[in-house]
Amino acid sequence: MSADPAFALDRYLTRIGLRAGRAPDAATLREVCSAHVHAIPFENLDPLRGRAPSLEPADVVAKLVHGSRGGYCYEQNTLLALALRALGFRVTPLMARVVLGADSPESRPRTHMTLLVDVAGEEHRWLADAGFGVVGGLLEAVPLVTGGEFRSGPRRHRFVHAPHEGPLDLWVLQAMTGAGGGESWENQYAFTVEPFAAPDFEVANWHVGTNPRSPFSRRLYAQCTRPGVHRGLDDRRYTETRDDGDVTERLIDTDEEARALLADAFGIVAPADMKLLS
Repeated sequence: MSADPAFALDRYLTRIGLRAGRAPDAATLREVCSAHVHAIPFENLDPLRGRAPSLEPADVVAKLVHGSRGGYCYEQNTLLALALRALGFRVTPLMARVVLGADSPESRPRTHMTLLVDVAGEEHRWLADAGFGVVGGLLEAVPLVTGGEFRSGPRRHRFVHAPHEGPLDLWVLQAMTGAGGGESWENQYAFTVEPFAAPDFEVANWHVGTNPRSPFSRRLYAQCTRPGVHRGLDDRRYTETRDDGDVTERLIDTDEEARALLADAFGIVAPADMKLLS
């Protein structure tokens, strides 16, 4: 898929705190992904209101670039793909199974959008993902290779292959979790490199955004990564996870408190007429 000529790259780069004039190389890819993750929060306010968010490029840009809002994986990685293509990268959207806490990859449907990126002059393709909001998510793009680990700030990741019955390799992104001698590799999501098209994401987005069994349609989620800390809001529970592993939590009692926290800690302005907490 080619770049969208209507996409305003300069406005996007300003939103994530970068300047224009970047070459489509590995350093730019890492820098853009990191800046995006640190600038644009993860949130599910639209599904919580009973509607699947629009994935039309103009709507995604209006919400995540021009509005005081964030989005979940389909919006975040739709925007990131637009930006990377505008910078000159070849981007292939993929669908992944979120296997965090699952017994096996096959026990979960493909509901997560991630991006495969080709970089000219690089031997390997890269995985870029600005929409996996949890503390185990990637902070920058990484080469799609096994046999080593990647470090970005306090986070450590690696890829492994998992056995399955399909014809393509099943890649699993793992994150190092735990501290104080209890560290272990934990599965985050699994995928093959089969490309997916816009209609596939429209169906998945509608399912995740409107299915009454989807967690995103039932309770408030917000996540953001800032220098030194990852912040998360899961309905009434607000958590801060610092780079040194220290975790603090507190409970939110009222919609008014949640609304103020969204604005102050995440940079999200919630609609004034919206009920936030279950």
